Amino acid sequence: MFEKLEIFRMAHGLATHAGTRQAVVARNVANADTPGYRAQDIAAFADTYRKSGDEMHLRKTREGHMPARDPLPFRTDLQAVDGPGEPNGNSVSLEEEMLKAADTKSKHDLALAVYRSSLGIIRTSLGRS
Repeated sequence: MFEKLEIFRMAHGLATHAGTRQAVVARNVANADTPGYRAQDIAAFADTYRKSGDEMHLRKTREGHMPARDPLPFRTDLQAVDGPGEPNGNSVSLEEEMLKAADTKSKHDLALAVYRSSLGIIRTSLGRS
């Protein structure tokens, strides 16, 4: 019953998005000296969530309901990031990547805070605080 609450679904989507973005940032940092490497990033979670809102399908919450097609429709596509570039063709800026990593950590922390807060509300409503 509680696994289908929208707030948990959104917190899971935000945490998944943050983990994916952190992996992309780590790959960019690892290839900072690779000649010809183009920095990559993914779309912001808000844009991804808004886009998926138009494409959301029905969710099956009871046996009589139609089945859902995709329980988590958030999609993250890699995008090339244009930067000033180095003479060797590399477009990774370590300063920008560190800022992205800090922003991604704060988004992940937000997802965990929402999850913990929601669990606290459910526990309180059940009398198990």
